[in-house]
Amino acid sequence: MLPDTPSISQLSHVISQAAAPAFLLGALAAFIALLISRLNRIIDRSIYLNQISDQDQARSRLKADLPRLVRRAAMINRAIFWAIMGSISIGIVIIVGFVSAFFEIRHERGVAILFVISVSAFIVSLTDFAREVRIALNEFDHYG
Repeated sequence: MLPDTPSISQLSHVISQAAAPAFLLGALAAFIALLISRLNRIIDRSIYLNQISDQDQARSRLKADLPRLVRRAAMINRAIFWAIMGSISIGIVIIVGFVSAFFEIRHERGVAILFVISVSAFIVSLTDFAREVRIALNEFDHYG
């Protein structure tokens, strides 16, 4: 048997508590879009370099950049994975908040744990992103 429908004050309280996770979810979505854009640029550059003929002496030296691009792509891929994991856990935080209000269940500890998990995943994602940016900027680019 389902409990009574939550009151307007209960729902407004849950909605106000869901505002911060919703902002974090929006930030993660924008961050994921940025990461995907960077990954697309890395892939485009790799495709361009792979199309260079080995007989083209003037440009074949550019292929030396491929291992670095593979390393950068792996880091961006990992950053995307962790940002998505953070987004999923934030989505679960929001769902748990509304479901617990509906069933009048205390949810503070569970939500706190999920929030810590999501922020931790975001930090791991940012760390991989920072490492990728460092490689992109600190190692010699072979553009020609």
